[in-house]
Amino acid sequence: MAKSINQVILMGRLTRDPEMRTTTTGKSIASFSLAVDRQSQDDQADFFDITAWEKLGELANQYLSKGRRCLVQGRLRQDSWDDKETGKKRTRIEVVATDITFLDGPSDGQQGGGGNAPRSSAPSKKSNDVVIDDIDDKPIDLSEIPF
Repeated sequence: MAKSINQVILMGRLTRDPEMRTTTTGKSIASFSLAVDRQSQDDQADFFDITAWEKLGELANQYLSKGRRCLVQGRLRQDSWDDKETGKKRTRIEVVATDITFLDGPSDGQQGGGGNAPRSSAPSKKSNDVVIDDIDDKPIDLSEIPF
């Protein structure tokens, strides 16, 4: 019998800042929503609810904000419950993140200027960088290469 697979990979932008909560057992959980543009159609996107638990959720809460790009790997999870107001059965599918890759740097792709990523005060160039000003178009003599 074949093994079941429940894996999803999404890349998009956060539609809202992550919301951090703590369960009654003390585990932390971050929730946010991701907009993933549709490749075939302009100005349309699919929206996914994402949850990240414990350390991954804390990192998402610390470094992600609305408008930031990220790649989320995880699994689909379906919740079902009875709506107290209507009495109808409700369902919801969310992505439980197992890994998040932050794609924007501290100032890349920021919309609205609000970012939680740490800022570095170090200069962007290292002092031991070599800068070559002139490069000629002469052919390379392979006998001059030391290896």
